[in-house]
Amino acid sequence: MSGSSDNSGAAAGHTPGHTVVNSGGSQVIPASGYAGSTTVNSGGTQIVSGGGQQTEAKPEQKPQDAAKPAAPPPKRRKILPRLIFILVIILVAIAAVFYWWSNRNLIDTDDAFTDGRAITIAPRVSGQVVKLFVNDNQLLKKGQPIIQLDPRDYQASVDKAEGQLAQDEGQLEASRIALAKAKVTYPADLLQAQGNLEVAQAGLLNAQKDYHRQHAVSAAATTQQQVDQANASLGQGEGQVKQAQGQLQAAQLVQENIDTAAAQVKQLEGLVRNAQAQLDQAKLNLSYTTVRAPQDGWVTQRNVEAGYYLSAGQSIMSLVVPEVWITANFKETQLARMLPGQAVDIAVDAYPSLHLTGHVDSVQMGSGSRFSAFPAENATGNFVKIVQRVPVKIIIDHGLNPKIPLPLGLSVEPTVDVTRTVTDGNAPGVENEVPPNQ
Repeated sequence: MSGSSDNSGAAAGHTPGHTVVNSGGSQVIPASGYAGSTTVNSGGTQIVSGGGQQTEAKPEQKPQDAAKPAAPPPKRRKILPRLIFILVIILVAIAAVFYWWSNRNLIDTDDAFTDGRAITIAPRVSGQVVKLFVNDNQLLKKGQPIIQLDPRDYQASVDKAEGQLAQDEGQLEASRIALAKAKVTYPADLLQAQGNLEVAQAGLLNAQKDYHRQHAVSAAATTQQQVDQANASLGQGEGQVKQAQGQLQAAQLVQENIDTAAAQVKQLEGLVRNAQAQLDQAKLNLSYTTVRAPQDGWVTQRNVEAGYYLSAGQSIMSLVVPEVWITANFKETQLARMLPGQAVDIAVDAYPSLHLTGHVDSVQMGSGSRFSAFPAENATGNFVKIVQRVPVKIIIDHGLNPKIPLPLGLSVEPTVDVTRTVTDGNAPGVENEVPPNQ
């Protein structure tokens, strides 16, 4: 190389050294006045060594290094992050608008729970529990026995009532016979009294004629005995007439006597009905010693055991019926478009795989705070406006699984679609489309 020959000439008269050329074509320049060596590394850098000193020489600039593009200006580097940020903002805005558009007709809340009827079970009579037929959380059928109270006292009451009823029925039967007899006897007595009066009046008339005849003739034509006999016959006739008149007057009370007998019958009939009612009540009380399930349901909050003495009306457990609905507490600002019959999708927190559908049944005519035990008093001067919540009843139409009963009070999330209305609660699959709110 020409570079090498020039350097060789320049090095004449100096201490001999050696030159090492690397693959990049760099050359070694010996140190002047010193014996040493020069080593060129693989990057093309010249290292001159001699007399214990080393110097580094810069490599020659290659043509390809000169052709490299210049670095971008700093302004362009700052614009790119801004563009990315703006693009992200636009995408988020588009997603938000799409979400609002797709959910603009849906109203949901997480302040909702399963609800239903819990029937309080209590005995109707007092007594000691001799048998317990149920366990906690057991499913009962209507009429299934729950507990058995000691029935002996109530059986004795039934026997006593039956005896009293039999006695009253006997007296009633006797009074009915007396009434029937009175209806026959009293009219006959009246006729007999009337006949006796007529006979007495006829006898009196004869006695009067005989009396007047004896007193009309001269004393020589009659005897004193005949006169005395005529006087006695007249007095006797008058007495018989008075007696017959008294008997007739007594016999004329026929209807009153019959009415008295009839009243006696009615009185005894009332006693019989009263005795029958007492017997029926005694039998009812005896039947109440066996407490039965009034309808299908699950046993909850059982607080009775065999041997307990219970009073009438004392709660022993609750029976949760299978019918379950949703009570959702929507904000008052969500009720403007909510109407009965609108379709509802229901998610149950306890069973994520259970999907229920139903419809809005009714909206309570009052907020939850209005019917609380201690309603808010807003006339005190310290009023703070709070969004009220109104309970909405939602009927479940589809999705219930008999193998997965829903306990009362489970958290659910109903979503009301105000564009769909279920036309028939018994056939929730038939729906009408309502124009969406634009």
